[in-house]
Amino acid sequence: MRPRVRELIVVEGRYDKNALLQAVDAAVLETGGFGIFKDRELAAFLRRLAAERGVIVLTDSDGAGFVIRNHLKGILPKGQVKHAYIPDVPGKERRKARPGREGKLGVEGMAPVVLLEALRRCGATFLDGDGQRSGAGGEPITKADLLELGLAGPGSAARRQALQRRLGLPQRLTANGLLEALNLLYTRAALEREISRESCE
Repeated sequence: MRPRVRELIVVEGRYDKNALLQAVDAAVLETGGFGIFKDRELAAFLRRLAAERGVIVLTDSDGAGFVIRNHLKGILPKGQVKHAYIPDVPGKERRKARPGREGKLGVEGMAPVVLLEALRRCGATFLDGDGQRSGAGGEPITKADLLELGLAGPGSAARRQALQRRLGLPQRLTANGLLEALNLLYTRAALEREISRESCE
């Protein structure tokens, strides 16, 4: 069983996320590489999550990874961010034809045990078996809940966009992205309260 981590873990891309989820059960957010530099909504969302549950930054150990890491250091409150570092290991990832410019393995090329140790060294908060993954520590939100609440399925896009604006969430979230974001911040009961408050206004 993979250990659960309380903090949101920020990585560069989807392959990094896939590798990390083999090591731990955690909420993982991709920056999309340098896309984070221009995305103000994502930056605001990260600040909110840092305040709610803390953030761990886990980027590659090459120059590009450190540029992204330093940008995140600048936009997130110091006391709410931890930095996990992977070792410098020469090589290339299996899916790539050639190694990167600096010839180092990135997060996606690390074994689960190495990633787990990097998280331990940075001071990640590991939850016991009773630890809740949802933001407020209650019943998590499911895809079926989104359907029932009118936030997924035919004709739901406008309602989803309105809720995302109201909750201060990035506007470009897909339905799956919205589900992940809501589970980081709300329980099902808290989300229902937000939606009923919206309909009363």
